[in-house]
Formats: sequence, C-alpha cells, structure tokens
Amino acid sequence: MISVELARGLSEGGVLWEPAPGDRFTIDQPNVVGEVFWISHLTIDVHTFHGQPLLGFNGTTEWALDSVTLDTALWMPREDQLRVLLGDRFVGLRREGGDWLVDVVADHADHADADGDGDGDGSSGVTTFRDADPECAYALALLSLV
Repeated sequence: MISVELARGLSEGGVLWEPAPGDRFTIDQPNVVGEVFWISHLTIDVHTFHGQPLLGFNGTTEWALDSVTLDTALWMPREDQLRVLLGDRFVGLRREGGDWLVDVVADHADHADADGDGDGDGSSGVTTFRDADPECAYALALLSLV
C-alpha cells in the first residue's frame, strides 16, 4: 500500500480521484490520517450533496462519522489504478533483490523506439523507480510525471 506521503504528493500533483467501490482512502486529518477505509456499497458509499461528492459511512458504529467531503479524503490508489494512470509510459515491473522496480518512459514523444535503433525496445529514455513495496514504486514513477 502506498504511504500517506506519496498519496498526498499525488493529490498535490494534480492526480484526480473519482471515488468508486473498491477504492482505498484515508481521512487527511490529524486524529484519523493513516486509518485506511475502502469504499463499498455495504459500508462506505459515494453520495452527492449540493453537487459535491460525499463519502457516506453507512452503519459504521466504531467511528463517529456520518460522511466526509472529498477534499478531506486522501485517495490511496491500488497497483492496478497506478498502472492505468501511468498509461503507455509504463514499461514494466520487475523484482531485484528485496526491491520492486518500475520502469517508465521519461520522454513520451516516441517510446516505441526511444533509442532509435529500430528494435522498438525503448532502452533509452527509460527511468527506473525502486521501492520495497510495488505500489510505492508505481507511485514514485507517477509522481515523476505529474
């Protein structure tokens, strides 16, 4: 799972979130930040109130929460969501020792053959991001592009 700091960096970098079932988030407030919630039709659902999305806590007894505005929620995207956000700049994910490495094309202009040798391997212009957690490696790569 990505760290709160990386999630905050993605948000501040302009990565937009449209809440959907299965999404993870934390509430970016001192007493709650770091507690991870999942949107589900059973417990947390997306509602609209006066045109603004709200995250409604349905039947939650352990938290004194009814709903929170989207601007206080901090999205913590999953690996598959980060890969989609990287789009065609994503080259690959690999393991090296205890770390995960995410390769992305730094120059988007022509990544099909970034090194110009005609083989389409794009071996030049590829940047690698490393972390012990694959989602953090993906988030670091995305942060470099926003």
